[in-house]
Amino acid sequence: MDSPLLSPRAETCETNENCIVPINGSLEHMPSDEQRYWKNPSIYTVPASITNLNLKAYQPQVVSFGPFHHDKDLLRPMEEHKRRALLHFLNRSGKSLEPFRESLREVARDLKERYDVLDKKWNEGTGDQFLELMIRDGCFMIEIMRTSIGEKRDYEPSDPIFSIHRLRYISPYISRDMLMLENQLPMLVLYRLVAVENNGEERDEYINELILRFYSLHKGIKGMGRRLHVVDVFREGLLMEPENVQHEMENGDNNNLKLCSLDARITGMVRCLLHVLDVFRKCLVRETEEVQHEETVNIVRPATELNVIGIQFKKSQTRSLKGIFFAGGVLRLPVIKVDDTTESIFLNLMTFERLHIGAGNEITAYITFMDNIINNEGDVALLHAQGIIQNAIGSDKAVAKLFNSLCKEVPLASNSSLDAVQENISKYCKKPWNMWRANLKHTYFRNPWSVLSLIAAIFLFALTIVQTIYIVLSYN
Repeated sequence: MDSPLLSPRAETCETNENCIVPINGSLEHMPSDEQRYWKNPSIYTVPASITNLNLKAYQPQVVSFGPFHHDKDLLRPMEEHKRRALLHFLNRSGKSLEPFRESLREVARDLKERYDVLDKKWNEGTGDQFLELMIRDGCFMIEIMRTSIGEKRDYEPSDPIFSIHRLRYISPYISRDMLMLENQLPMLVLYRLVAVENNGEERDEYINELILRFYSLHKGIKGMGRRLHVVDVFREGLLMEPENVQHEMENGDNNNLKLCSLDARITGMVRCLLHVLDVFRKCLVRETEEVQHEETVNIVRPATELNVIGIQFKKSQTRSLKGIFFAGGVLRLPVIKVDDTTESIFLNLMTFERLHIGAGNEITAYITFMDNIINNEGDVALLHAQGIIQNAIGSDKAVAKLFNSLCKEVPLASNSSLDAVQENISKYCKKPWNMWRANLKHTYFRNPWSVLSLIAAIFLFALTIVQTIYIVLSYN
């Protein structure tokens, strides 16, 4: 009987000697230095095992950036507008196309290696076809962002894309497509284009800030450094602390909420511990407890259950998605706006973290945490009432379904900071007083009739006591 696990070639190997020949042949073609063999890309074709869950979330709908979706029928109409944007960019810079092409030619190999898989047509000939694609798409991206935030206004009022009226409607679709992992340009392209435009002056932070302003994430976020692509900049913008908020948190009373490494905790507990020796002792105790519980997985209960136990929900001082803290029975969460683009954005961010070595897992850990505390519309309603979730898609049930779907078939993300938060919440929930209070609320305060019954029972019990006392006193 044929085995479905064997290929036809494998079935012809009747002896070990026959099988060794093709294996030896393949080994001869393997490189001796595997590190050089494997590229270090940052722009990926998303595997089918991921896209099959929600294909539309990974496919651009209006415009293509880069080679993966170039010249697709749905996106082809925007190519004409890319050429117009390039002409505007060149005319404004006062330069021809050649200096921009030469600048990118210097890093052409690096740009190509940023993509995990490239069709051979982009490597044929001199490579100018690939460079022209980078320049055209890069200039269009820069022009869209500059025009959208009002930095440049040299297009006709009737322009079909860049006019104020048309941008108001088309910009949300373009901004969404710019956050597709398969639809990325290396940031090096944008850095080089702007540098040539400014006569060789590097303005990397200007490009980073331009992207953050385009996505309304710019306030107080500076010093991001060179990034990989727009998805990377956007992700960092969601995680970074604005300088003013960071300063307040470093000098405020909330330092005891930070649960990081040993040295960070020492700074974080200065205000709430008595002296340096006590700080050191408590840090060592906490480190020991973490080692003892490192293999224990604490799953946080839904928000409504935590609220019954006595945990309050409040907004964090920061919008950074890393700003989740728990202390004194109060769980602080960053504000998040949920709209029609939320699902696609987070799926692409989480996929980037999954595929890119060294990217971190902060976004995945945050979504996993939110999935744990959101089980149904009641949990969403509670968080919405506290101003933590800003619901722009309609029903609370839709928001709950969205968060629950984001973690479908996603490996459980371990994050030291959130693991510590979950452990502290779990300890709080296991305290006898909190468990008793939760049981009392669940048993006697679930609805008005239960409350009235309890009050009536207490009243009757009190009357019985009074009656008993009265009878005893009368007898005496």
